[in-house]
Amino acid sequence: MNDAGDSVSIADLLDERRHLLDVAHGMLGSRSEAEDVIAETYRRWYELSSAARARITTPRAWLEEVVGSICCQARPNALDYMSTAADIAGRTGPEYAEPADRALHSLRTMHSLPTTPRQHDAVVCTVRQACATEDAPLLASLLAPDVTAFFDGGGKVRAPTKPVHGNLQVARSLLALVALRPRITLHTHPVNGRTGIVVLYDRQVAVVISLDIDGRHVVQVWVTLNPDKLRSWNRSRNKGGPGQGN
Repeated sequence: MNDAGDSVSIADLLDERRHLLDVAHGMLGSRSEAEDVIAETYRRWYELSSAARARITTPRAWLEEVVGSICCQARPNALDYMSTAADIAGRTGPEYAEPADRALHSLRTMHSLPTTPRQHDAVVCTVRQACATEDAPLLASLLAPDVTAFFDGGGKVRAPTKPVHGNLQVARSLLALVALRPRITLHTHPVNGRTGIVVLYDRQVAVVISLDIDGRHVVQVWVTLNPDKLRSWNRSRNKGGPGQGN
């Protein structure tokens, strides 16, 4: 993913993260230290400028090299500081001065969007259908021309570091992210009190999408990919939660 709004399938992003964890775990023999290494690796990725990231043709290979370098330098207890370094909020610009969920609450408090629950649900269901059928024109038509999408990867997976603007750009990013692959399914499910979209990969919640809708168009999209924030979703799913509906 880059700041221009290009995207990578969530399946590829999660496979990348799992691979890096396996590499670090194999080198260190500790799952917790491996997690710290991955956090530091992604922190270094986001410290690069947008132009520098764009010049890296194979991000996975770059990330794997960084993982190996960190592991080779690691000593017992030498990675403790990394656990706090993974939060990149404030490092990539004012857009992420607060977590996306706090920004979402603030914006919803400021703006009362004139959309009934029935209208909201109808738009969300059609957005899900457009994503599931990879219908770019339909999806773009459901998004306001000046729609903005925010991606929260929490520094734990590669995600855009700046908001993506415009219906065509947002549609392209969403379709690439949730591109249907084996083991990926899309479902409607309550998100923050209103109907949203939950993406499952290997029957686990991989992405949660919340939509702000004004009339018949989506005006803001909030995409949560942060594995830490998705843990509660997966605990709920194991008890019969998300993914049981459409």
